[in-house]
Amino acid sequence: MSKTNRPPLSLSKLAKFMKGKEGKVAAIVGTITDDVRLHDVPALKVCALRFTETARARIIKAGGECMTFDQLALSAPTGEGVVLLRGPKNSREAVKHFGAAGVPDSHAKPYVRSKGRKFEKARGRRASRGYKR
Repeated sequence: MSKTNRPPLSLSKLAKFMKGKEGKVAAIVGTITDDVRLHDVPALKVCALRFTETARARIIKAGGECMTFDQLALSAPTGEGVVLLRGPKNSREAVKHFGAAGVPDSHAKPYVRSKGRKFEKARGRRASRGYKR
């Protein structure tokens, strides 16, 4: 599976999505990453392709469980009590450039060599430089 379809999910988002779903297993096709902004990690049963070292340590310390998809298939063969989650797929930098940059009402980010005064900030871009489309 391509990296695009395996977006990482932070521990704080995981805790947010699993609120009210205690006793269920979270299944994520991707990496679970640590989030220092989350102070109290709830006891979660999580199945993922990968865990960062700190994320795994924090889940286990909170009384949770980290499992692989093999272990999930043995514990819940029908998928009952499993919540499928996915990370933010369209948060990649490349997605910001999709579309036609320079076209009116398009918010596509142009590929620019630098972000200085001389680079794509001249006529047609700003009202103070002649006109704005």
